[in-house]
Amino acid sequence: MTSKAFETVITETSDSLAGPWRRPHQMLNAQVYDSHASIHDDATAQKLGFRGGTIEGPTHFSQFAPLCVSLWGNAWFETGCISAHYRNPSFEGEEVKAILAKPEPDEKQCKIRMVKRDGTEVLRGTASVGQDASLTALDQRLTELTPLADPVILRDVEVGMKTKRQTVRMDFDQNMGELYPFSLGDKLQVITEPSAYYRKDAVSANPWGRAIIPIEMLSVLVQYRSREDRLPVKGPAVGLFADQEIRLLRGPLFAAEDYQTEREVVALSGSRRTESLWLRTTVFAKDGLPVAKMLLNLASLKDSYAPYAQEYDQFYAQGA
Repeated sequence: MTSKAFETVITETSDSLAGPWRRPHQMLNAQVYDSHASIHDDATAQKLGFRGGTIEGPTHFSQFAPLCVSLWGNAWFETGCISAHYRNPSFEGEEVKAILAKPEPDEKQCKIRMVKRDGTEVLRGTASVGQDASLTALDQRLTELTPLADPVILRDVEVGMKTKRQTVRMDFDQNMGELYPFSLGDKLQVITEPSAYYRKDAVSANPWGRAIIPIEMLSVLVQYRSREDRLPVKGPAVGLFADQEIRLLRGPLFAAEDYQTEREVVALSGSRRTESLWLRTTVFAKDGLPVAKMLLNLASLKDSYAPYAQEYDQFYAQGA
């Protein structure tokens, strides 16, 4: 079973669709985050207790695209949504599989998960198409968050803060900066699920007549200028993507096209090891109307912020 957009072989059962085992490439070894190496750098990751540099979460979204297209056709590229909670990291060379639970006949949302060979769950969440009122996985998660108590890294951040709009663009040969030290062309050479729709030399096979940006690279586009937002987050600290949702409203988004992004803090939450900044980024087209949104839980590791204990004592232990 395959779809017109992809050559990916899909295994179908009575209640699920599954893609093949894939080994995604880790392309962020040279990433610089907050003026230092990131969780995707082996040495930095190992200092924080990880086996090595992790594969960035949205890389896995590509493996769900053929499954979603097989259900919903090209509407997936226009109003598709993946909403995921990242449960365990994956690493270069590991095999992972995307699994989608078939929706009921009248439903346009279904559960998704990704697993390793040993059954470890990399992510779980929902995939959907259209703008119905169903709660996505992260819509539901936002209602269940543990409030952030005694913040240090996020002490000066408040829910409702917004950033000014910024222009972003993704050309095929454009290095996407310190956060993403590669180009769309580089990614397309190793993407787990190639498609003629992504290629500028195959637009005759493309319903929109222009090369579209893969869903995993929408994360790169949206984050491209995020370091210029100047939200009052203390650092340097190592952050990781803990939850992420990408929703197309009037897609697809195209390579070599200017868009604008605007970010808003929608929640703050915490755990024993992290302080989490929940940001919703809206992407606007040239007509000024939204075309996509991304919800991201950027979790900062407390142990990676050098003066964490000192500032905690200063702000809270002494009643400040």
